[in-house]
Amino acid sequence: MCPQNKGRIRLAFDETIAAIITPPGEGGIAAVRIAGRRSRALLEKHFRAASRATEASAAVPFLMRYGQFLNPQGCAVDEVMAVFMPEGRSYTGLEQVELYCHGGREVVREILDNLLASGARAAEPGEFTRLAFLSGRIDLVHAEAVAEIIAANTSASFETAREHLIGAYSERIEKLRDELVEIMAQVEASIDFPEEEIDPAEGVKLVPSLDSIIVDIRELVDSYRGGRIIREGYKIAIAGRPNSGKSSLFNLMLRQERALVTETAGTTRDYLSEWVELDGFAVNLVDTAGLRARGGVIEKAGQKSAMKIIDEADLILWMFDICEKSWQKNLEADLKSLKHNLNLLLANKIDLLKNYSSHLTRLTEKSNLVFPISCLTGRGIKRLKKAIVSHINRSMPDLTSGVVVTSARHRQKLVSAIANLRKARSKLKAAESPELTAFDLRQAVSDIDEITGRIYTEEILARIFSKFCVGK
Repeated sequence: MCPQNKGRIRLAFDETIAAIITPPGEGGIAAVRIAGRRSRALLEKHFRAASRATEASAAVPFLMRYGQFLNPQGCAVDEVMAVFMPEGRSYTGLEQVELYCHGGREVVREILDNLLASGARAAEPGEFTRLAFLSGRIDLVHAEAVAEIIAANTSASFETAREHLIGAYSERIEKLRDELVEIMAQVEASIDFPEEEIDPAEGVKLVPSLDSIIVDIRELVDSYRGGRIIREGYKIAIAGRPNSGKSSLFNLMLRQERALVTETAGTTRDYLSEWVELDGFAVNLVDTAGLRARGGVIEKAGQKSAMKIIDEADLILWMFDICEKSWQKNLEADLKSLKHNLNLLLANKIDLLKNYSSHLTRLTEKSNLVFPISCLTGRGIKRLKKAIVSHINRSMPDLTSGVVVTSARHRQKLVSAIANLRKARSKLKAAESPELTAFDLRQAVSDIDEITGRIYTEEILARIFSKFCVGK
């Protein structure tokens, strides 16, 4: 924790906050959390134990007690279970209370309203986790992992978020920092004790250690490509000329009639986007407008949008109608005009041809990424899905290591650290002033410290915790 921030942290802890911590809607149980110096006082004001024995155990931490939640007039609002957690031993690191009531919308809202009327303040998004960070209970990586594990909607995203939550990623970052600090200490020895000036040759000996750290950080940076996919999903654009079957494939992959399918060219004027899960991966499937030279103003706008999606996609499924007499000529022109490196070519409507393979002979000689399919019968779709999963797997890092970078902020700081370390490396090899080398090393350490939260600003915290939901 930064010493200069301790005063501000104490001010933040002077307040007591409360929020509903379970999702909105009806359910068996709902929960309300209170955190801050008046948590226990609010519990004693509003909670009446069901028996004298339960009342006598009011000061026992982590003991779940049964009773009633009372309003200011002393009337029971609901039957609840209540637990008190002392400072230093709760989720937030502060004095904390949790109340569990029946899961109706109105009853849990009534309980929260009574707590707010008694002096608690409504918690802001992510404020409980922010307090956990400010109190020193968790680092910033751990705090961000809380949001990741809540948002995880596939096995891959959950696996990565869990590893971040249990600390494997933080341990890797801290290990790199310790190694850097050790090198920095050796360089700064000649600054602090000039009479014991270090031989320039000794400085050069530090270069291999620095190179090893750079390689380790580069490995983390490279993992972000897969980490981004884990966090944001794998984006696949279904593209091609009008009436090639794009919307039919979109519906087939979703297993529902999501897109309108007609024989009229240019039906899809704007893109449609849906999420599907393939082999544990979240896939953002986008059905784009058909690309052709003619078309009205609205259709042209849809085509412009389609080109943008194609440029941003992780994978493109380029569809063409193999029954079209000019499909080969059109396909060659399409591939030349598109800047993106197309991945999979889909020859649709093979159900209308007796010997479709002869039509594709020349094309398969040039590329093994041609997939004959029929969106009407579903033929070839299973093979296509396997190929898509194979493409995703090739983009993914090793998930077993627990050190996958999923945050763009982390990647940016790691890239900055590498740049500073390369400057320090050049100065070591050139036997330049140790003060200059030490400065670059300190900058690299600062970059890493911003990842874990040893160094932070209010702007960084606001950006991170604004993405959390209320109650977390």
